[in-house]
Amino acid sequence: MNIFLDKMKALLGDEFDDFLKFYNSSGEHYRGLRVNTLKCSLEKLEKLLDFDLKSAPFCSESFYIPNEITSLGNNPLHHAGAFYIQEPSASSAVTMLDVQEGDYVLDLCAAPGGKSTQIAAKLNSKGFLWSNEIVKNRANILLSNIERMGIRNATVSNAYPEVLCGRLAGCFDKVLVDAPCSGEGMFRKDSTAESEWSDEHVKSCAERQLKILNSAKNALKDGGVMVYSTCTFSVEENEGVIGRFLEENPDFELEDTNVNFGRPTLEYARRIFPMDGGEGHFAARLKKSGELYKNSFTENSKKKIDRKIDSKIFDFYDSLFIGRPFGENIEVIGDKIIVLPQEYVSYEKLPVLRSGIILGQIVKNRIEPHHSAFMAAKADECVSKVDFDVNSAEIKAFLHGEEVAVDNNIKGYTAVCVNGITVGFGKCSNGRLKNKYPKGLRLL
Repeated sequence: MNIFLDKMKALLGDEFDDFLKFYNSSGEHYRGLRVNTLKCSLEKLEKLLDFDLKSAPFCSESFYIPNEITSLGNNPLHHAGAFYIQEPSASSAVTMLDVQEGDYVLDLCAAPGGKSTQIAAKLNSKGFLWSNEIVKNRANILLSNIERMGIRNATVSNAYPEVLCGRLAGCFDKVLVDAPCSGEGMFRKDSTAESEWSDEHVKSCAERQLKILNSAKNALKDGGVMVYSTCTFSVEENEGVIGRFLEENPDFELEDTNVNFGRPTLEYARRIFPMDGGEGHFAARLKKSGELYKNSFTENSKKKIDRKIDSKIFDFYDSLFIGRPFGENIEVIGDKIIVLPQEYVSYEKLPVLRSGIILGQIVKNRIEPHHSAFMAAKADECVSKVDFDVNSAEIKAFLHGEEVAVDNNIKGYTAVCVNGITVGFGKCSNGRLKNKYPKGLRLL
């Protein structure tokens, strides 16, 4: 690691000793969470948590949590998608992307989903999000987090960037490239990242990052913006990649993001070191020349569902949810009933894991509800619901996969909520709720 430290000394100068204090602080690093405003307000979350939140400077929904807080992933509110566990400075890139309701956004290197779920919250179920991850098992984790956070207007894919961006050329207002990197900003909390580091790995990452960035540009509309980010300190992977990209692409320029966290580099790009309140991040916002046309798609780029849907499916939909909250763009794929996003980009000939919400699954001659739909629904959109306190024995039992006692008057498929936030569903009969919480998500 001497080469790494020599590079950091050259980069930081007089601040190197301060950096070294953070680097050598054993077992201590910045920990945080981000409130998921799709499912929970900050005020509500603060009341329900048994520890205080301290605001982080990188995002208005991002907070530091004390190092002594453990097992936060087992908290029922986490299972319900009320918050996402995320190192605070990781939220900086989406802040710089400046997502607005109605935008069409591509998150090209999205797993495990921190930045995608942050984008979705900014979209507020308007517009469209495409989240991609090239590694299949990581793409499945991404999908699980998209589902947990109650996101209705997303497509999740497992495609090569050059293939995806070629197929979806000119479709997006905004693109995020949180590129795979040498992970120098992860060293304090991930010993694997440190052990895998080498100068050769840094150079290899830089070449891959430039290739990904040159693919990503194709998915962007004229006048659109793209944010490139990493969680490394390496000049080769940060300023170096941006410099080479701008040389090769004169139709792009760096754009001021008007943020004040971290410190400036390349005029408008930002760096975050541990001394700035985060483990480490770099982000730069690039604008493509031309005038932006909102949702300017070709006729073939939007999916149109013209087929007739069996009325039994709508009857089933109405038996579970009030007012068909996910829309009526329904497609039956195999044994699954899918409600596609209201605004939507076609994924033909692309490896898509899921688009929109799975409403239900056809089993023999009946339809069974799917966990995805209840996670995306708000409590007041559910025909039937039960609500348990975050500290109750009932919610703990439910998350363990156990049956739970309910009022005798509650019948049929019923949403399960924790303090008014949906976390799953069950089927009620004779004062018992038969558990339908997915086995792979249950507490051990």
